[in-house]
Parts: sequence; structure tokens; C-alpha cells
Amino acid sequence: MKARINVGPVNQVTHLDDEILISEPNGRISSNRQQGYFIADTRLISGYRLRIARNPPLLLNSSAVAENSGRFEFTNERFIDDVGIEVPESSLHLELDRVLGRGVHEDYELTNFSDRSVTLILEISIESDFADLFDVKENRLLRRGLINSSWDADKSILLNVFTHDGFVRAVQFEATTSGDPPVYANGGLSFPIILAPRETWTTCLLWRPIISGESLPTIETCHDLLSASNESNMAEPWIADSTKFTTSNAAVNDAVRQALDDLIGLRMRLQIPDTVPIKVSEILTEDMWLPAAGVPWFVSVFGRDALITSLQALHVSYKFAEGSLRALSVLQATDTDDSRDMQPGKIQHELRRGELAELGLIPHTPYYGTHDATPLFVLTVASTWDWHANLEEIDMLRPHVEAALAWVDRDGDADGDGIQEYAPRSPSGYFNQGWKDNGQAILHGDGSLPKLPIATCENQGLVVAAKRGWAHVLEQAYGETLAAQKLYDQADHLADLIEKRFFWEEQNTYYLGLDGDKRPIESVTSNAGQLLYYGAIHKERADLLAKRLFEQDMWSGWGIRTLSTEHPSYNPFSYQLGSVWPHDNVLIAAGFRRYGFDEEAQRIAKAMFDASECFVYHRLPELFSGLIRDPGSFPVQYLGANVPQAWAAGSVVQMISMLLGLEANAHEGILKVSPALPPWLPSVTLSGLSLGENRLDLTVERTETANHRLISGPDNPVKIILYG
Repeated sequence: MKARINVGPVNQVTHLDDEILISEPNGRISSNRQQGYFIADTRLISGYRLRIARNPPLLLNSSAVAENSGRFEFTNERFIDDVGIEVPESSLHLELDRVLGRGVHEDYELTNFSDRSVTLILEISIESDFADLFDVKENRLLRRGLINSSWDADKSILLNVFTHDGFVRAVQFEATTSGDPPVYANGGLSFPIILAPRETWTTCLLWRPIISGESLPTIETCHDLLSASNESNMAEPWIADSTKFTTSNAAVNDAVRQALDDLIGLRMRLQIPDTVPIKVSEILTEDMWLPAAGVPWFVSVFGRDALITSLQALHVSYKFAEGSLRALSVLQATDTDDSRDMQPGKIQHELRRGELAELGLIPHTPYYGTHDATPLFVLTVASTWDWHANLEEIDMLRPHVEAALAWVDRDGDADGDGIQEYAPRSPSGYFNQGWKDNGQAILHGDGSLPKLPIATCENQGLVVAAKRGWAHVLEQAYGETLAAQKLYDQADHLADLIEKRFFWEEQNTYYLGLDGDKRPIESVTSNAGQLLYYGAIHKERADLLAKRLFEQDMWSGWGIRTLSTEHPSYNPFSYQLGSVWPHDNVLIAAGFRRYGFDEEAQRIAKAMFDASECFVYHRLPELFSGLIRDPGSFPVQYLGANVPQAWAAGSVVQMISMLLGLEANAHEGILKVSPALPPWLPSVTLSGLSLGENRLDLTVERTETANHRLISGPDNPVKIILYG
């Protein structure tokens, strides 16, 4: 029997676009437990408590029904009602439904199953602290402004308003009930109820957010957990255009199904502050979305996360990539602002709309403190071209690609030595600006912090891949061979520098990076493995690196650790100093396949799918601990991991494309398939795979001789070439 591991507190979490609702399984919300209803990076509801006749109802079961809805089922403990009559235990049934959609629609339904009438008060206590999401996450709750509440008894409307130096957020509660209207007192709504035997009382309570003076159109439909939200219905075209997966392994099917559900659930619209004078509707069409980075803390636009997820999911749907690229082109820097680490051509890291951002107390308006998002933007444009060959789309993005490449050459390599390095300019900027962006993630071999600026090894490989990718587009889409050759030459030069400056002969790996004095950072990490994914290193050294990553200090059995167990700062429960990240592992596995190390890639895939079997819903979290795997073990959670998380969900579907060896060439109407299916996954079927304007179906099967055969759909309009 497989273990079933939860990640984080056992809460009920629902989300939609930039909304999150986190409660205990009984629906209760506590401000000191990082719970609440959040929208636009502000916690509008910080406290919620439900009572029947002064007693908490007895929870039977609760569950999320869809990503944006949940149900709670209650009964009662024994109590004396308001006229002195004893009400036995389990005499009442209370059903509470919650649906998110630019607010929250709550439906209450209370039924009396006893043989006598019951008289009672149902109380709903509600609190609003309007805390910024950053304050909630860091447990540093400060009241910076004023909160006022008003009650309109005639309309049964409660309004809570927060104001601070021009920053205004509000939430309105509107009750519609089948009985007498509620009374507001002591911070809550009280509903007087008299129920005859078998009689049912109902009410609906709408939580209406008001952002910058604008009331959002909350869902009005009652008792419709699955289809009430127009926002949820907008997922249907995305689902219809996405690839369908079927494999011969039931556990893999479960993991892939959950990953696809999570990617759909993490779709969000680009919401930007009024300070950014852009008409987003002119850039993003109704069918274009971008992925939120993760729930609960990263439901916002993150450049790096959106781009990596887009790359992972290109064979699922390139709509994520189109939406992400357009959104990030809107936010691409055109000026210099050191307070936000902003430079012309740079792609943003993180955008926030809460109190701290709007009042300038944090630099996320947006903040540009990431080195890798800019070359990732270029690589994603090039990779998406391979799948859609849409010249009109490339024409629109080309100026942004050229601005990004100019930043890479100018500010990405500030000292002009040909190596990419980062350093924050903002006093509140991030010390580390690669994917391992925790302030303690990049350390010398003795555990000390490197001197800035820092040049991590994988950032060099990323620029190599980005320049080669855009050179390919210039050749294929525009016939600009001279410009393409210049980029190829630049990429080759940087690849040579990687070998000369970063290879660590004593450890058969690559240095984590170079510090500000150009001294090697002698730490054995997973960063070097991503050089394989970017195709930036020599084949003979790739062989040495592959062996090194599977030595005992790096391979946990559940995946490759972020840091060697032999490093003095190793901690399996840390964020990036010895933990295991699914997306990191699958990028490395895809790199193994690029260099012909099929068994190594299969080994990582097996570990990841084994781990997914242990987690609830077969859902890989953002990361988990780097503890060693033994016969009785299971993957141990990292406290605070985001789940669902875009990279983690994307890594699951990327494993399928990696094992199939999919290589798209939509411009020429060719799909190359170079499969390396393991014995535990002998068959994979893809239905409705998009290549340009064409849709195709294919099945790949592993034969008894470990070769592969391809079964193509009868009307496939493209040429499919099978290797191996």
C-alpha cells in the first residue's frame, strides 16, 4: 500500500485567477493561521466562524469539488434550542457550498430531520483585516490604515472598508434568506430560524470584493458548484484545444490527469496596476492565459515561472506560451529604475497589486530582479515558433526579443567579459536572481556567501540556448542567415567559456558559479545538470556530469538534490540547499535525453512518478525534502511548499514529451519522435496534439526488443518521423 502524503496544513483551498480562499476543513478561517480570502494580493476576509445555537456545527465531511468551489457537510451535537427543547445529536443537516468567481457565493441549506420543531439562531461571524499577502506569508501582521464597517438593515448588506494613503479595498456582504432577515451585531450576522420537521431553511451570502472603488460582479447563481462561474466555463476552449494523454500505466495516468487539472486551474488573466498605461485587451485575446506560479503565495505574474511552465507544456497547448509571451512583452522594461532592478529590455520577475506594492513599500510594481527571465523569454519565443510557425505572432514579438537580447549583451554582462552575472541594484532587491533565488541558495564550498556579482553556471547555458534558438528562427522564418550566424558564433563562444571557466575537474561537474572576484564557487549542486537541458556542454563532459549527479551525495532515490549532502550547508528540509525540486529534475532528465543518456532520464522519471503516487491526489508539490529513499520511506514534505504549483504540474507533462522525444518543426510540417519508453510505461497515446494549425493523433509502443513502433492517426496531416 502506498503512503498518502499531505503537503502543508490540512486546509481546504480553492482558487480562481488571482483569488484564493484558504480555510480549515470545517470552513473556519483564522487570521493567525495564514488563512483567508485573498484577491489582488490583499486578504479581504481574515476570520470566519459558523455557529448553530451558539455551538460550532459538527463536521461530517468537506472537499473541494472543483478548483474554484467546495462543499462542507455538517450535522449538530446535542443542544437545547431557544425555547428550551432538547435537540438530539445528528438531528440537523447543514450544507454549505462556496464558489469563487470575482468574489464568493455561499449557499447555506439547513434541514430539520427531527420529529419536532426547532428554534435557533445561526450565526456567521466575519472579520476583515485587509492584510497584504506578503505580511500574511511572513506572519508580520501590521495595521497601517483604518477599517470602517457599516450595516444596511433594510438591504441586509454589511460593508467593510479599508483606507490607507489612497489605497482602498473593501468587501461587501449581501444576504438573501428564505426566513426572517439577519441582524448584525458583535461583528457577525445572526439568522433567526424556526424549522418544522423535514423543513429546510436556505440563505445565500455574497462576498463582493471592491477593488479601487470598483465592485466586482460576483456569481449570482445558487447551488451550482461546477458550472456557476463564467470564468470556469472559459476553461472549456482551452481544454478542447489541449492534447489528451493516455498511457498504459494507471499511476502515470492519475499524475498526468491531476497535472493537467492543475495547469487549467492555475490559468489567470493579466491584472496590472493603473500605473502601467497599457491596454491589455489589445494584447491578450479571450483565449490567452498565463499560468499563476503557485497556490497560495504566488498567484501572480512571475516571469520565470510563466516561461518555464510554457516550455514544459508546449506539447499540451502553446496557448500558455502565447499568453505568457504577450503578457510579459507588455511588462518588458523600457527604462531604468534601480529601485526595481529595472533596465531596458529586461523581463519582469514579479508583479503585485496589494497595499505594500501600491504604496511603494516593496518594489513589485513590477519588480525586475531576475537574471534568467530575459533569456528565457527569447528561448520560449523560439521554442513556441517550432510548435506553431505563426509568423504574425513572431513579427509582433520580434522587437521584444531584440530588446531582450540587447539587455543580455549589455546589462546581463555588465563587465563585458562574455559571462552573464547578476547583482541587485535595489536596496530591497533579491540577492540571488537565478532560479535558486533564496538569499542563502548560492554558497561557497565553506558555506559563506559569494561576493556579488554572481555568475551561475546554468544562466550561461540558458543564454547559449536562447541565442541558438533565436538564430534558428531568423534562419527559418526570415532567411536572415548572416544575423543568425552571428548569434550562433556568440553562443559557441559562451559555450567555450563554460568549458574553460566553469568545469570542475576534481568533481567531474561544473562549478556552481563564479563570484564577484571571478573565483569559482566550489559547491556541487543540481545547477550543473541544467546545462544538459540547454545543450551547452561537450558530450564527453556530459557523460562525466551524468555519472556525478547519480552519486550518493546528490541522488536521494526520489530525485537529484539541489545540493550535495557533503556540503557543510546541506539541509534536506531547506528550500534550496538539499531539497528535491520536480521541475529541476525533469529539466535535467530532458537534458539526459538530449545527450543520449536514456536510462538516466528514465530513472528520474520513475522516481518522480513514484513520488507522485505517494502525494495526495498524485500531485507533485513545488519541492520536497532531500532525505534518502529506503525500503520503508516516502517523500517527506517541505513545509510551506506551494501546491498546486505551475512548475511541478508542468514537470509531469514534460516527462511524457521527454520520454517520447518529441521534436516539433511546424514550419515544415514535421514531428520527430525519438522515444525511450521504459518497461513500466510501454505505451503512450496523444490525441489532438497541435502542430501549427494541424491536429494529430499518435500512439507509441515499446516492443519486446526495446525498440518502438508508431501508430499514427489515419488522417494525420503532418509527417511523423520515428527514430529508434
